[in-house]
Amino acid sequence: MRRSSPRKAAKPLRKPDQFPPDNVLTRVLPPTLVGQQEFEQYHFIGFDLSQADLSGRRFSECLFENCNLAGATVANTSMQNVAFDGCKLLGLQFTACRDMLFDVHFDKCQLDYASFWGKVMPNTRFIGCSLQEADFTRANLTGALFQECHLRGTVFSQTSLVGADFLTAQGVVLDPELNDVKQARFALQSLPGLLGKYGLVIE
Repeated sequence: MRRSSPRKAAKPLRKPDQFPPDNVLTRVLPPTLVGQQEFEQYHFIGFDLSQADLSGRRFSECLFENCNLAGATVANTSMQNVAFDGCKLLGLQFTACRDMLFDVHFDKCQLDYASFWGKVMPNTRFIGCSLQEADFTRANLTGALFQECHLRGTVFSQTSLVGADFLTAQGVVLDPELNDVKQARFALQSLPGLLGKYGLVIE
């Protein structure tokens, strides 16, 4: 009997960077798009969507650049290969987003107090982000990258961090017994944050 070969881990999707000229929007939606529920291959620049209700909308292959989405409502919102660059996402409840095809990218974003509770998001890239007191409880972050990110108070509990990269992250504190950290990469300076509960003195 022929054995099936193990599945390879899915590669990260390429960040969206190609947009039709008419889909590059700055600051406000044109009147013709007000009330639209689906946005595919749109580039939003400088939008203030703080406290906005984006519930039920679908964003696919979109880029938000220098936008403010702090406190926005994203209940059942679909984010399929959506990138955020230089955005304020304070307290955003990504956990409320639709699970199917959820895939996001973050560059130089403020994600303090954001929640990713239970989200399946392997290979997600966090580049130069602040994630202080963000919540990743029960999330799947297999192969995720936290490059030059600030993680003070960030919550990891029952989180899959297999192969995750924390080498350049600051403020990493997590319990290896409560998370799956096989093959995860940490810098030597992160040891106190990994072994703190044991009361060890690391010099």
